[in-house]
Amino acid sequence: MVDAGAPAFLAPHHMPDRIADACRRTGQPVPRTPAETTRCVLDSLALAHRRAIEDAQRLSGRKVRVVHIVGGGAHNALLCRLTADACGLPVVAGPAEAAALGNVLVQARAAGAVSGGLADLRALLHSTQPLRQYEPTGDRSAWDRAAARLAEAQATGQVTEAASGQGHEEEPCV
Repeated sequence: MVDAGAPAFLAPHHMPDRIADACRRTGQPVPRTPAETTRCVLDSLALAHRRAIEDAQRLSGRKVRVVHIVGGGAHNALLCRLTADACGLPVVAGPAEAAALGNVLVQARAAGAVSGGLADLRALLHSTQPLRQYEPTGDRSAWDRAAARLAEAQATGQVTEAASGQGHEEEPCV
């Protein structure tokens, strides 16, 4: 598991090497195959989504009831499922081109081609774009442990025995 928001992961190129380096630095198993690297990335993104949801709830004082994933991530069923499990919330995936569609709707409204408020524009979008829903599959305790291990790794650069590959097989990739 890596901190998906770390500055080391902002620039493109050599990402598998940077992921492996981050795992080595924090005493975690290093992904050995493209599949393991991909799973590490997806698990790390799901935890990043969880952290963002928790931050949004804490800062706003409001409870989040559903996570929306738009853009390219909406096409990745595993990412959406992992995010639902990590957050313990339903995930609605789509539309993939949300930014462009939102822009078109705002411009169409300004030009008088469509009318109504935000709820009407959302309803129009939902009636024309496929959305997929993912429900959490149950117990979040494995994700809670993974989040704690990642927080420990971030704070100290060291991890517990469980984060060095001795954890349960059903837990998120660490």
